[in-house]
Amino acid sequence: MTVNERLFTSGLVEQFDAATDAGDRHRAIELLQQVAMSESSATTTVDAVLANAPKYGYPRPS
Repeated sequence: MTVNERLFTSGLVEQFDAATDAGDRHRAIELLQQVAMSESSATTTVDAVLANAPKYGYPRPS
């Protein structure tokens, strides 16, 4: 299951998008940990998204 699928099925995708759009690294990591990602995997994922947000589709269109 992809990260987006995990967030979507957990009802957290909008919260993750908001955290990422705001550059809130800590909150985005917390949300990924809620969908059973380890801290190191969550940190790596969030850092990649924040480093190159357009590549991952951020900010999301309203």
